[in-house]
Amino acid sequence: MACTNLTTMWGVSSNPSLSDSSSLSFRSVLNPLPLPNHNSSPSRSSSVAPIQSSLRELRDRIDSVKNTQKITEAMKLVAAAKVRRAQEAVVNGRPFSETLVEVLYNINEQLQTDDIDVPLTKIRPVKKVALVVVTGDRGLCGGFNNFIIKKAETRIKELQGLGLDYTVISVGKKGNSYFLRRPYIPVDKYLEAGTLPTAKEAQAVADDVFSLFISEEVDKVELLYTKFVSLVKSEPVIHTLLPLSPKGEICDINGNCVDAAEDELFRLTTKEGKLTVERETFRTPTADFSPILQFEQDPVQILDALLPLYLNSQILRALQESLASELAARMSAMSSASDNASDLKKSLSMVYNRKRQAKITGEILEIVAGANAQA
Repeated sequence: MACTNLTTMWGVSSNPSLSDSSSLSFRSVLNPLPLPNHNSSPSRSSSVAPIQSSLRELRDRIDSVKNTQKITEAMKLVAAAKVRRAQEAVVNGRPFSETLVEVLYNINEQLQTDDIDVPLTKIRPVKKVALVVVTGDRGLCGGFNNFIIKKAETRIKELQGLGLDYTVISVGKKGNSYFLRRPYIPVDKYLEAGTLPTAKEAQAVADDVFSLFISEEVDKVELLYTKFVSLVKSEPVIHTLLPLSPKGEICDINGNCVDAAEDELFRLTTKEGKLTVERETFRTPTADFSPILQFEQDPVQILDALLPLYLNSQILRALQESLASELAARMSAMSSASDNASDLKKSLSMVYNRKRQAKITGEILEIVAGANAQA
């Protein structure tokens, strides 16, 4: 009786051992490496499940990269369309600015022998400097905002090294948020440039600058903005805004004239089904100023009226160039992002196809091994 039970128990327990040996031989076909002697079901499920979840994650990531690429392509085209209008605004405003320079120059020539006092051209010892920092309202434009902010930080350290006081007039949402997070930097006013700068936005900046300089709260005003050079290049620059040059020239902090003589205009076209850019360099023609022109009013009154007007035009020009630089930087950044998304999509697709092929090969081997085990 005891022997019978023992034999029965042994017979029952011998079946799992046979199944274990068959499972070991089956696994040895899939994996040549030695495996521990335990039940194969958990091992098989643990080896298959990560591959299935990995494939699912790869599919989701590929779809996410595709959607991101569509967004960056759309933002690139929008920025490309807007940068053209921003360029035209800069170029169309240049004849007015140059003609105004000619008028100021001729009036100044007539007043060389007179002892006049024009507040905006009065040079006095510098004790405090106002920095007008022009940034963008949006991100996703590469290092555009960081470059001008770093330029402002460098200039602030230079003024501190010279022992001069300073205050900041921030123009642009990105600059506003930066200076708000740093209360130790004195800021006189926070302003917004807008999506398309007009004379109204420039006048708001000019009024604040004018009041600070006329009231002698500051002795010098410097304008920090990003100068538009081309679609792939922009330069953070510092211009002396006040005191104005009697000739109406745009000068840097060293007194050198930095008026641009030529412009580069860009036209977006399609070539072989792809978006391309054509460049055209030209010089804006300006009508000659007549030397025999006579003024009906007193030249001092005309000069007092034209200098604030030219101050407004300088600020408007800076806002327009900053906007054109921001849009060009965004177009370049979105183009790079689209290219990176395309490369990432290709690499992820290769990994996905390899893992999917490995999974299919593993399933075929399972079928073949099962058929051999039953034979």
